Amino acid sequence: MHRYCSSAVLLVAGGLTIAAILLEQISGGAGVVAGLVTLMETVPDRFDMILAQDHPHYMSLPGVSVLIGGMWVMNVSYWGFNQYIIQRALAAKSVKEAQKGIAFAAFLKLLMPVIVVLPGIAMYALNAELATPDQAYPSAMALLPAGIKGLVFAALLAAIVSSLASMCNSISTIFTVDLLPSMVSEQWLDRHRLASGRGTALIAMMIAMMTAQPLLGNFDQAFQYIQEFTGFFTPGIVAIFLLGMFWRKTTATGALLAAVGSAVLSLAMKLLLPTLPFIDRVGLVFLLCVVIAVVWSLLRPQPQPGYIEPSGVSFVTSTGFNAAGIVVSCMLAFFYSTWW
Repeated sequence: MHRYCSSAVLLVAGGLTIAAILLEQISGGAGVVAGLVTLMETVPDRFDMILAQDHPHYMSLPGVSVLIGGMWVMNVSYWGFNQYIIQRALAAKSVKEAQKGIAFAAFLKLLMPVIVVLPGIAMYALNAELATPDQAYPSAMALLPAGIKGLVFAALLAAIVSSLASMCNSISTIFTVDLLPSMVSEQWLDRHRLASGRGTALIAMMIAMMTAQPLLGNFDQAFQYIQEFTGFFTPGIVAIFLLGMFWRKTTATGALLAAVGSAVLSLAMKLLLPTLPFIDRVGLVFLLCVVIAVVWSLLRPQPQPGYIEPSGVSFVTSTGFNAAGIVVSCMLAFFYSTWW
């Protein structure tokens, strides 16, 4: 845990340093604030968080859909229903500590525009000669002093390795706990559980290495491709979790149809409606997945299994967590209202 905290501190400090150096260059030595003002006056359109339909990059941020459409589905899926994120919260010593970690992560997330987006805009304003947009941040890192550059690079590698370890753990856990028991006997699983988990993680990494170049090598921005690809499955995942948590009549078959429908409907819309922004597609597919699961569950009701009621655990949020949530929401509203 201390390793993760150290990496986060170094990455945040390095990102803020990069942003400060670039803004100092833009202002011609007049200071960071003057550099930010100059940057906003030079390329004001680059600060827009919601794009009009006639904007060349409308497909990436399609108008008010960013606020009320599929963007919510993507974020709820990642921060609320992602095993990779959930396992970090489950590792906390108590519910209150988990809430503190989530609130702290929310504040760190609000720094991302300054740490990641602002340097990219600054590199664009400085007319840096870059072959692809993904080279903006590595080029900006070259501006750091030698010692700090090494620390930030080491922290970046540590963050990548820790994220990779968490993903491997998630993959092996899902396979050995959820899938493998239905394929083998309990006695065999007891003897080979550890080896099965390790083998699953190894195979997953080999598949990832073999498919990285064909899938990501032809894209200028890998992040954009990853978001669109996960958007094929995210609507169904969110629909399943929300219905499972808040509607007891949901059936297993209805959830399965929502999961399959998410991929099928997303692919169909991408092929039949190529001009539809993927964020809008995510929102529409989510609504359709909810309808599919609800209709099937009502038409083919099943005996409801017993619900697990956790004893001795209170999920009531603390006053501090509620206050942190209000502050984060207000800050987010300020950003969107300022750079509409």
